Amino acid sequence: MVLRRLVAALAAVVLVVEAAVLVLVHVVLGRTTASQSMSIAGSDPDVMSKATYAMGAGTGAFLLLCAVLLAVAAVRDRAPGRFGRILLVVAAVTHGVLGMLAVALVGWAAFAALMLILCLVVLALVLYAPGPARPEVADGPPPAPPHGSLKPTSP
Repeated sequence: MVLRRLVAALAAVVLVVEAAVLVLVHVVLGRTTASQSMSIAGSDPDVMSKATYAMGAGTGAFLLLCAVLLAVAAVRDRAPGRFGRILLVVAAVTHGVLGMLAVALVGWAAFAALMLILCLVVLALVLYAPGPARPEVADGPPPAPPHGSLKPTSP
């Protein structure tokens, strides 16, 4: 199916761009924190800047991993495994929560961007959802269920 490959590839590209932007933001915040000469509530600025770098690296790595999972799904046209689906669901939930915070702290443009990414990840998950198992169809109508399993439809 072309649509699900396109959605998975587009979501992978968007996640790579988001990872790059978030890493850049964390680098700028880390450098700003390292260059200040004051402490916030007694915190060491050096520790705070290193923690900001680590958070940026972790967030970027997580988003790149999700992008790789979606890219592999697009190339193979197969759903990610259980672990991959769990990671993508975590990414979707994270984008939803960050969208809620972004609308209050940053503005509607950031909210719209996060919701776009959320929609792409969820759409990729839904398009690659496992369908119901199809029984092997032999020639002729399907067998009737046993009489005891029939339930009345009206009282």
